[in-house]
This record gives sequence, structure tokens and C-alpha cells, in this order.
Amino acid sequence: MKFNVAIAGATGAVGAAFLDLLEKRNFPIANLKLLASKRSQGKKIVFNNQELTVETLTKDSFKDVDIAFFSAGAERSLEFAPIAAKNGAVVIDNSSAFRLDENVPLVVPEVNPEAAFQHQGIIANPNCTTIQMVVALEPLHRVANLKKVIVATYQSVSGTGANAMKELETQVQSFVKNEPMKHEVYPVPIAFNVLPHVDVFQDNGYTKEEMKMVNETRKIMSLPDLLVSATCVRVPVMRAHSEVVQIETEKKLTAEEAKQILSKAEGVVVQDTRESGGYPTPAEIVETFPTYVGRIREDLASQNGLAFWVVADQLYKGAALNAIQIAELLIKNNKLKA
Repeated sequence: MKFNVAIAGATGAVGAAFLDLLEKRNFPIANLKLLASKRSQGKKIVFNNQELTVETLTKDSFKDVDIAFFSAGAERSLEFAPIAAKNGAVVIDNSSAFRLDENVPLVVPEVNPEAAFQHQGIIANPNCTTIQMVVALEPLHRVANLKKVIVATYQSVSGTGANAMKELETQVQSFVKNEPMKHEVYPVPIAFNVLPHVDVFQDNGYTKEEMKMVNETRKIMSLPDLLVSATCVRVPVMRAHSEVVQIETEKKLTAEEAKQILSKAEGVVVQDTRESGGYPTPAEIVETFPTYVGRIREDLASQNGLAFWVVADQLYKGAALNAIQIAELLIKNNKLKA
């Protein structure tokens, strides 16, 4: 069985990742429709050796569409996703528009696959930083019961989009030439710098990105009272996010026990040999599918605590791959009809 697929936001960084992954994973596509803003109308994109033409995203774009992947921003998702769902498509939305809507499931297939089957036409894809963290948290929680999570992120510029990736590249070139580094995407140059600021500040002093991690983690893991605190930082890395995660559990786990649990977990690769280079780094895991965990150790500041390092490709597992895995989950369980 093959499906009619649409990608809203096909010309962006995540849109490009969707195209890449749909081809790599041999997704069962009958027809593929590429949608973007009016300024991209007519652009040609090659997919599976076929040249496709980008169309303008409108309310009439979703006739006969079975699956609609959205990555065009929250505003467009709020406007067009309900229209797509009303036309019969299953929408998998990569924006923040529906993530905390109690009527919309927020899904990471390795963590809460059953939630995907409860959709009413729209399924939300979580924030990139949340996805990779909960993939690592869930197997530990199943054994030892999470009480507290403290996370500091080291987020790549791909999370901001294609313009940010280009800006980092341009700034590095300017630095090498001893020229001023111009910046438009971020408040200061990101090259050779670190910004403790991702998204807009909230009244409580945390940023929107940090509160996404708090609220989305609780929803995905069905732990509404879980203590979560996040500090989100932008670093001059092109496209993979890293995180330092510290947890406290009801049952004590040794570092070796945690390593064994994570080694058997779906979607996780443990890379932890306690020697130079014996851990995952963002540059090395680009364009790979798993969530990588290393530096697993007992937290010296917590009685039942663990600390570890988590890395994943932001454009793949943090965005397009997770969305495609949701669609594959629906197909596998006969929950999606062509």
C-alpha cells in the first residue's frame, strides 16, 4: 500500500531532511506534494530521480492527501493543519502549535507509541531537545522511576533554520579573513561563541525553549508532576544537539546498571568507554538515526542520581525522522488508510 504525502515547508532545513529521509527509508509514497510559501512557488526539487515542482501552501492543497508532514512554523500549522485533517489527511506537525493541546497526542515512538493511535487528525512532533532526552530517560524510568531531571543543552544552529546555518558558515569565513562577523539571526555572532538564550524569555526567567522541555517531557512520559529544570544554550555547531542530563530516581541505579539498560533500549546507542574519544560528539553523528548516550556516571550531588551525555542529529531524530517514524508506526499498525 502506498500513500499520498504532502510536505508543508518543503524548502526549509527540516523540509530538506524530510525529503532525504523519505527516500532513504523507502517510505511508501504514491504521490508527493511539496508545499511552501508563495516566494518558493515553481522551485524545482529532485526526489527519487524525479523533478518535483514546489506549490504554494493554500487551503486547497490537501485534496486526496493521506499524510501531511508540517514544518512551516506554528502560525501556518494553526491555519492549515486543521484544514488538512478535515480533508482526511493525518497531520504530523513539527511546530509548537499543538504540542500542549490536550486533544493532540505528543509522540516519540520509542517512548509513547500508543498515544499516536488516539489522534483526531493531528499528531504533534515534540521539540528537538525534548525528543532526544526522553528517548534516553524512558528506559531508565521504567526500571527506577524518575523523580527529577536537570538538563543543560548545547544546541546547534540548525534548530533555528537554514538561515542560521548559513550565518554560522559566513561568520567562520569572515573570521578566517579577519573581517567583521555580521549577524542577523542571533543578537550577537554565534561563531566561536556560546549564547545562553534559545527562544524568547518568559516571566519566570526561563526561555520558551526551556519551558518546552519541562512541559513536553511531562506530557510525553505521562508524569505531570515530574520535576524538570532546563537551561538551553546555543553553540556554534551546525546540526546536532548535545545535552548534559542529571536525573534522580526512586530506585538507585549504578552507572553500570544504567549502561546496560540503555544498551538494550530502542533507538539508543551507548558510546561510553571512559577514555579519550570514548563518547559521542555532534560532528560525528550527523545524518545518523539513533540517540547516542555517553559519559554515564553516578551523580555525586544526589543520593540516587545519574549524569550522562546525550547527542542526536537535530534535523533527523530531533525533527523529520521522529515525524516519519510516527507515520511508519501508524502504517505498521494498520492505523493509516490510503
